[in-house]
Amino acid sequence: MTNRSLHAPEAGRRSARALLTALLAGVLPLVSALLLAVAPPASAASLTEVTSFGSNPSNLRMHVYVPDTVQQRPAVLVAVHYCTGSGPAFYSGTEFASLADRYGFIVVYPSATRSGNCFDVSSPQALRRDGGSDPVGIRSMVSYVQQRYGADSGRIYVTGASSGAMMTNVLLGNYPDVFKAGAAFMGVPHSCFATTDGSGWNSACANGTVDRTPQAWGDLVRAAYPGYSGARPRMQIWHGTEDSTLRYPNFNEQIDQWTDVHGVSRTPAATDTPQSGWTRTRYGATGNQAPVEAISIQGVGHSLPTGGMAARALTFFGLDGTTTTPPDPGPDPEPGACRVGYTTSAWNTGLTATLTLTNTSAAAISSWSLAFTLPAGQTITSGWGATYSPSSGAVTARNVAYNGTLAPGGSVQIGLQASHTGNTGQPASFALNGSVCSRA
Repeated sequence: MTNRSLHAPEAGRRSARALLTALLAGVLPLVSALLLAVAPPASAASLTEVTSFGSNPSNLRMHVYVPDTVQQRPAVLVAVHYCTGSGPAFYSGTEFASLADRYGFIVVYPSATRSGNCFDVSSPQALRRDGGSDPVGIRSMVSYVQQRYGADSGRIYVTGASSGAMMTNVLLGNYPDVFKAGAAFMGVPHSCFATTDGSGWNSACANGTVDRTPQAWGDLVRAAYPGYSGARPRMQIWHGTEDSTLRYPNFNEQIDQWTDVHGVSRTPAATDTPQSGWTRTRYGATGNQAPVEAISIQGVGHSLPTGGMAARALTFFGLDGTTTTPPDPGPDPEPGACRVGYTTSAWNTGLTATLTLTNTSAAAISSWSLAFTLPAGQTITSGWGATYSPSSGAVTARNVAYNGTLAPGGSVQIGLQASHTGNTGQPASFALNGSVCSRA
């Protein structure tokens, strides 16, 4: 009796444990499956530092963000921080990484390492192609990402704030064959910060007192890569009217520089107000991907980008699913309303060029001016059928008295003679009264 009374409860407990084990064995897989069904998968994407990426004369640091769902042959956005900042800080404080998650591009975040964590946009080395300093390191970062991830070389972009916006201007000037477009938030023109005394700060530029002609600004960009005659990257410019660090006049100086580089009219092709307090002007075309786009933010200081500005930059780049398309209709003459044929005959130190300008619209065009940028090293020595000014760089040809009106379907032939230093190429684009022409 005693043995039975002691062992019966123990046998019952063993039976209960066996039943519980069996129940859990059946239930736990169901619970796990249910949790997997309702819980989103954890994101594996994170900011990663790359410690060896190629030539890096100023010892910049590099971080890269690759989203979980990245496109095949992805686009690349270089996002450049402000003074006192870092790549990780710019990653955390801006929307570019979350936009990369949405659209599948890669973001590169350089970090400056000099005192104050400002990028070098002032030394002679920084202001010319492959001259050394920070731009060379950033170019190496782009090459690394292209090789490592098979990035699309035709979709490389750069953006930045403050010191990073200055670097955006510099990179577009030094490497026009690398970058498709840039967006500069609170920056200054290429070479505005130039110094020769070893300092990294230019008070005259910061205070907005450096005022040059559009051609002089454009010449500084062209001097960064002498002899280059290919396409130039598009530029988007942002500035607050109350910026007291890099003052507001730098906004207009950048417009002067990049309209001259593109050979488009300084008169806006379109002006609108996409948000309260924003004034947006577009130059050379009126669509989302105009050659130059500028947004002035009323009453705002040195605190950009904020409030959807990063997304607007992506639209300018074409990274938000939009496609870079031909320019939208603009003021008279409309895009497609003009066509230019350009033929040259060159010899060892000179050339002649014949231009045939055709009005392909349904309306007459009067008092015309044709803007284009001569390749570096070419200087006009004489011309016919138009007046040409200036003689090099971003040139405008204006009608003379006898050919000032172009009837619908009508053409006018003009020409020029120029000296050259070895580059006998043609202008990359032409704009008639501010609107881009097709090429014959």
